Amino acid sequence: MTDSDTDALDLLRNRTFDELKVGDAACVERVLTREDIQVFAAMSGDANPQHLDPDFANGTRFHGVIAHGMWGGALISALLGTRLPGPGTVYLGQSLRFLAPVRIGDRLQVRATVRALDPATHGVTLDCACINQDGVTVIDGEARVIAPTQRVERPRASLPEIRIDSATGDGLPRLLAHARTLEPIRVAVVHPCDALSLTGALDARDAGLIVPALVAPRARLEAAAQEAGVGLDGIEIHDVAHSHAAAARAVELARAGQVEALMKGSLHTDELMGAVVARECGLRTKRRVSHCFVLQTPNYPRPFIVTDAAINLAPDLAQKADIVQNAIDLAHVIGVSEPKVAILAAVETVMASMPATLDAAALCKMADRGQIVGGVLDGPLAFDNAVSPAAARTKGIVSKVAGQADILVVPDLESGNMLAKQLMYLGQAESAGVVMGARVPIVLTSRADSRASRLASCAIALMLAHRYRQSPP
Repeated sequence: MTDSDTDALDLLRNRTFDELKVGDAACVERVLTREDIQVFAAMSGDANPQHLDPDFANGTRFHGVIAHGMWGGALISALLGTRLPGPGTVYLGQSLRFLAPVRIGDRLQVRATVRALDPATHGVTLDCACINQDGVTVIDGEARVIAPTQRVERPRASLPEIRIDSATGDGLPRLLAHARTLEPIRVAVVHPCDALSLTGALDARDAGLIVPALVAPRARLEAAAQEAGVGLDGIEIHDVAHSHAAAARAVELARAGQVEALMKGSLHTDELMGAVVARECGLRTKRRVSHCFVLQTPNYPRPFIVTDAAINLAPDLAQKADIVQNAIDLAHVIGVSEPKVAILAAVETVMASMPATLDAAALCKMADRGQIVGGVLDGPLAFDNAVSPAAARTKGIVSKVAGQADILVVPDLESGNMLAKQLMYLGQAESAGVVMGARVPIVLTSRADSRASRLASCAIALMLAHRYRQSPP
């Protein structure tokens, strides 16, 4: 019984003492995931930041998160209790030596080998080891057990599915809490002529994030306020004829320094962005404007950025370089000092027939030459390799980015929009969104956005505006 394929069996079968002989062995394999570490910490109460806090762990001698040592010990226990000798085994003692760290994505082969048998007590001594995918023994030791004397064959129990909500108390809520410590900024809210967009702006005001200046036809604004059941007393209003005029007036206020951000209301995105990028009177900088979704999903350990999923339809290489730099600048503002940037494609190899892979390779070389700064780039990377250490390791990808990306750069708007919305609607991702590359941050809200999403977007705009006071874009 030496292979790991028996993991798939529906039955658990033991080896009685009479069936055992010296040299008998069994093994299982297991890939360490972040969820394994979190579940073990929750079960044991061991919240050592070496295992749970990437920022802390990066500054330790191990330069990253590692598993609890006894996680490997638990795997040995599982092997003894289910394989060799199996069900009916009584655990007497275990000695272990922890020889090397186990990191997320490591594949461990857990082995137990019978070394000695005691017929008088039915005692069994086994040599135990955990060996990683590089052939390095990370744990070794000895186990002493009493082997069963009766044959046991039982259906394998179905274990409960455990999901760790890593976003709780972290990620976007933490950004929102930080933003509330900053002075609110004046924001031109462009054409908030329905109840949803108007109440979103007022919610951000009540949260202490913005001081709104409403730019819209007054009659329509008052009708929206009546529909929403809110008052407009004390709020600055710029009465304009229509949505086009609202966009133009909001941009004018930003150019004059009277507001530090724009927030989209009920007008179309193209209408607002047309005014923003107008050559003579817009808010252009040397950089291409691009949109960044900041997302936090329960199945990923930290917030990450998806870009560009809202503005640039099919960006060329030069435009992608600006998109990447914009995302890196945003990552710095939200607290990621050296973001890991994954340039996504359908495959992780450069192929002449797939332009996205060529662009990815070129962007990485541009970063090597200092044309993109402030982050670590790698690509092309398929989505699984960008976010899963196990997937990257399985494919033999050695990279500082693979499996732990902070920024996902998509090939085009269609793929980015689908990715972001799949994460939101199927992956329970919290979201925020902001436009980078203009003189001021721009919040592009959607009618489908939740209240929390709108507030988080305003919080990020607030943090950006405060950064722009010292370092204008």
